[in-house]
Amino acid sequence: MKTLNDFNFDHKKALIRVDFNVPLNENFEVTDATRVMSAKPTIIKVLEDGGSCILMSHLGRPKGVQDQFSLKHIVSKVEDVLGVSIKFVENCIGLEAEEAAANLKPGEILLLENLRFHEEEKQGDIAFAEALSKLGDIYVNDAFGTAHRAHASTTIIAQFFPETKCFGHLLAQEIESIDKVMKTGEKPVLAVLGGAKVSSKITIIENILDKVDHLIIGGGMTFTFIKAQGGTIGDSICEDDKMDLAMDILKQAKEKNVQIHLPVDVVAANAFSNDAETQITDVNAIPKGWQGLDSGPKSNALFHNIVMQCKTILWNGPLGVFEMESFANGTIALGEAIAEATKNGAFSLVGGGDSVAAVKQFGFENKVSYVSTGGGAMLESLEGKTLPGIAAILK
Repeated sequence: MKTLNDFNFDHKKALIRVDFNVPLNENFEVTDATRVMSAKPTIIKVLEDGGSCILMSHLGRPKGVQDQFSLKHIVSKVEDVLGVSIKFVENCIGLEAEEAAANLKPGEILLLENLRFHEEEKQGDIAFAEALSKLGDIYVNDAFGTAHRAHASTTIIAQFFPETKCFGHLLAQEIESIDKVMKTGEKPVLAVLGGAKVSSKITIIENILDKVDHLIIGGGMTFTFIKAQGGTIGDSICEDDKMDLAMDILKQAKEKNVQIHLPVDVVAANAFSNDAETQITDVNAIPKGWQGLDSGPKSNALFHNIVMQCKTILWNGPLGVFEMESFANGTIALGEAIAEATKNGAFSLVGGGDSVAAVKQFGFENKVSYVSTGGGAMLESLEGKTLPGIAAILK
C-alpha cells in the first residue's frame, strides 16, 4: 500500500483528490470545516517536502454549472484552516487550469473548480480523467467519502499514474482503522450496530459475524428481533418481512460462537415526540399504544459491561432517537462506555452518519480512537466490498 511517505514531493506537483463537500449556509459560508481539517496533514506534508498542491473536489449535486455549488465560496475557509493562501481557477480542466497548474511554484496551492460541473466526472469518463491527470506529477487520493464511487477523479484517473500514485494520510488511516476491526484487531472484538432498520445493515451483519466476538444490536432494529422471538413491542418500529432474517442471524451467530446482545429494557413513549409521556418497560412487554425510543437503564448497564470487556470496538448507529433529548441517554451512555474503554487501551472506530453526528454532539470525538469521515464508503467497507477508489491505487 503506497502512502505519502513513499514519495518525496520536492519540486513535484501533487494532484490531490480531497473531499471538500462541506455544508454551506444561505450566505455560502462553511458551517462545518471537519473535512478540510481532515485533509490538512496530507497537504502540509507535500508543502513541507517542497512541493505544490493541486486540489480537486466536488461540492453538492449540481446540474451543470451552478454558482451556489462553486468552490470559490470555500476558498477563504480553506485558507483559514490551512494557514496558506490559495489560488483558485474557474475550471478543473482545459487551458486555464493547465496554465494555472504549470505556473504553480513550490509551497503554493491551487484549488480547481467543482469537478461535478462536468457530467463526465460521475460517468467515470476516461478522456476527462486524462485531462485532469495532465495537471500533476503524483496522484494522491485522500477522499475516503467518495472512495466507493468509480468516478473519473477517484478511480479512473489512477491509471495515468502507474508508478506515481498513493493514498493520502486520511485515506490510509481510514483503511488501517477498518482493517483493525475486520482483520487485525485485538480480541475480544465488539460491533455495536444501531439505527432503525435491519434491512440497511443486513450485509454488514452477515460480513462481520466471522470477525467479531460480541454484537450489540440497538435502536429501531431491536424490535424486529424481539418480535421475531415472540415479544410484544407495542407500536414500536418493526420490519415484519425481516423477522425470518432476524432469526436466521441469531442462528448464524450461535453457530459462529458470536454473542448477540439486545436491549433488555427500553424507554417507551406514547408518541414520537420529545414531550411525550414515557415509562421504562421490558423490551419484550411494551404496552399497546407505546413505542420504544431508547435503550433503558438495565440495557445501558449491560452494554457498559460488554464494552469494558472488549479490546476492539466498532460503533455504527445510535441506540435511540438521540436527536430528542428525552431519548438520548442510551446513546450517551454507550459513548461514555466506549470512551472509557478507549482510555483503558481499546481501539474504537466510529462510522456512519448518525453515529458520527452523535459523537460530535455529545463531545466524544476526541475520546475514541478514530471517527470515520465517509458514511457510504465506510458501510461498503464493512460489508466486505472492495472500494473502487482504493482498488485503483493498489493496482
